[in-house]
This record gives sequence, structure tokens and C-alpha cells, in this order.
Amino acid sequence: MFNKILDFEHALAEYTGAPYVIMTDCCTHAIELCLRHDQPPSVTFTPYTYLSIPMLMHKLGIEYSYLDHAWQRWTTEYQFHNTRIWDSARHMERNMYRPGQMQCVSFGHGKPLSVGRGGAILLDDRDAYQTMIQQRYDGRDLSIAPWPAQRTFRVGYHYKPTIEEAVQALTVLQGFEQTPPEMPLVVYPDCREITITS
Repeated sequence: MFNKILDFEHALAEYTGAPYVIMTDCCTHAIELCLRHDQPPSVTFTPYTYLSIPMLMHKLGIEYSYLDHAWQRWTTEYQFHNTRIWDSARHMERNMYRPGQMQCVSFGHGKPLSVGRGGAILLDDRDAYQTMIQQRYDGRDLSIAPWPAQRTFRVGYHYKPTIEEAVQALTVLQGFEQTPPEMPLVVYPDCREITITS
């Protein structure tokens, strides 16, 4: 059954032009895996983003600052400056992948490829792919089955998508034409106006 997730990952790789794709249970967890892998000491990004992003920086102990420009609002994607990581939650089009980068997409409600839940990492770094593909599923090496036969595990996280989400995402992706669905403008709140406490 896990082949259904691999089928979607291969189809999304072909559509976006990314050599590798890792499907996750949400876009925020996709970003987390990228940050855990690259371990940037600090990042800078737009303050107009979803609440989970500054929460994630607190969770990982990453110093962060906001770009102090009103024009840093975004409609499709933005980069975490000082990294190769992108929050591409609202972007989905053919050949969208940028070589050398890690682009994290969302399949949440209101996103171009909407299935209600899920995300993915688009990347071309084979070593990062091999690490994160195991991390997203509790450190499991999927070439070993059943999993109790595996004796050594990377530290992993329970960030895998469901089979049903992968099947639905593949169906939606196959229905895309050359032009993706037009996305309504979404204005995220200014995260500089919130306080996060432990």
C-alpha cells in the first residue's frame, strides 16, 4: 500500500521538475524536516505568514527575524533567507522547481492541490532526500519489511501522509491542466504583532 505514496511522489516530481519528492502529513512538517537537516543558525522571512512558522522556529531553537518591508507579503511562496528552503504552500505549477533548493508545498484546504491535508518537499539533493525520507516515517528504511526486522534507526518523526491522502492528491494532480487553478489572494496577519510564550 505504501506504493500509493511513492506513485504520488513520482507524479509530483514529474509535474514540478524536482528530481526527488518527499510527501509529508503537512507543509509545516516538510519545512521542519528541511530546517532540521540544514540546521541554519538563524533565518529571516516575511512576517506575513501562518502562525505555525514562528512557532516552528521556537520549537527548533532557531533565531529568526522578520523582513521589515510591507511589500514582503506573498501570494504563492517565499524564501527563508540565509537558507535554500522555501515555503511554497500556495504555489503549484508545472516545472516550478528551482534547482538546488528545497521547496515545501501544501495540500491543505484552499491550496492549488487541495486534498485537505498534506505537504511535500521538492529537492534535488540525494543525500538530503535519503535522510529525510526515513525521518518522515519514524526513521524507517522502507526497503526493510516488516519494520521490526530493522535494527538501526535514524531519529525520525511521525510525519508520514496517509495512503488515502496520497491517492486523492494523485487524482487531483492528474486533473490539472497546463495552467493550475487560479488562487484567491490571501493576506496573512503580521506575525510581528503576536507574542509567543513557552
